[in-house]
Amino acid sequence: MASLPVEILFGVYLGLLAGIIPALVSGSLGFIFKYFTGVTVPGLGVVVLATAIAGINGGLMGLLDESVKSSPRILTAAVVVMMLSLWAHSQGDKLGANLPRRFSLSGLRKRTLSADVVDFVGGVGKVTIEPSGPIRDMEGYPALPADLRQTLSEGSWALPADLPLSELEARLTERLKTEYDLADVAVSLDSRARATITAAPPSSGLSRRVPTGRRAVSVQTLVPTGCARGDDLTLHTEAGTTTGTLLSAASGAGKTKDDGKAKADDKPAATDGGTDEDTPAAPTTAPTTTGGEGRLTAAVPRTAAADLLGVDRARVAIRSRGTRREFELVSLLRRSGKRFRKLTARADGPLDGVTIGEASIRDSYEVAVMAVRRAPGDDVSEQERRWVFAPRGTTGLRAGDELFVVGRRQALDSFTEAVA
Repeated sequence: MASLPVEILFGVYLGLLAGIIPALVSGSLGFIFKYFTGVTVPGLGVVVLATAIAGINGGLMGLLDESVKSSPRILTAAVVVMMLSLWAHSQGDKLGANLPRRFSLSGLRKRTLSADVVDFVGGVGKVTIEPSGPIRDMEGYPALPADLRQTLSEGSWALPADLPLSELEARLTERLKTEYDLADVAVSLDSRARATITAAPPSSGLSRRVPTGRRAVSVQTLVPTGCARGDDLTLHTEAGTTTGTLLSAASGAGKTKDDGKAKADDKPAATDGGTDEDTPAAPTTAPTTTGGEGRLTAAVPRTAAADLLGVDRARVAIRSRGTRREFELVSLLRRSGKRFRKLTARADGPLDGVTIGEASIRDSYEVAVMAVRRAPGDDVSEQERRWVFAPRGTTGLRAGDELFVVGRRQALDSFTEAVA
């Protein structure tokens, strides 16, 4: 008979050899019971079952020979088999508890960022996205200007880190189009927040900012100080009063306020003429007029454009937009633990072909639908494609409809997996 250390080593070897199948069975049972019923199999039952299977397996392998049964190695092998089975059972139980109950193709596509690229500021995760490699030219469009290409390649953009990569790509695409007036943008992100950007240069200037159904008209006027693109204004002329939106303005020497520094994540502010030699005291986020005699261009209704073209001078008044109640609403919802999310209803999902009331969204998923927009189609007009806020329970839904929903993060995750 071999010495005790050698017998123990033989027992460990035999336990590993005979415990593979019991460990697989124990792990599978732990996963199946936890995933489908939420019940954890008792450890004693796992040990008994694993020992029985190991006994059968050992008998088949000829381990129950008289010389083996009378040696310490059989006891050591039994201990190893039980430890393997308990470990496999705990891993299967953990997998069954953490694995999502519902799967969808859209959920499988929702890749997320690597944790080491997320910066937490005040408890909120932020990620800084930077270009990876050169900025590519988009096929079918002219090449990007050298200065714009350099600005994009040196840029960086901060976005929330709790979004999937697909949503981060969509947000960065929209941000680049807005800040740099690009005709088209395609963005691809990896888990390290590195962006591959393909962009097309602006295809037009002023015409891109004129809303549908309006005309851009320039008038001579006394331009107020601090005007910026997008301000609401009222033009008083001999022909009457007209409301519109400011598109551009030049005043005084044609200067606009600028901080004199090129920011990596901001579009360089363009002036209406000339350059500012002095360094302003306070930087601004957008170009603004310095005030004085000048000209401005406003988007006005089509019927008022002809009247404005016939006047020599106008008086301008900037209208107040009032308090932005939507920001207060978002702040209140965040303080109460609620979040917003935009999603698209998938085909053959629980929202396809039913109304909001029939789907029982609030009761079943604990989320509320704040806005709905119809999916594009031949039978859907542009009027019907507009967002419907606070939709009623009788509002019908179908595949492709876009929804803004609000609720707690866990409820939003469950709702997204079920319908998107």
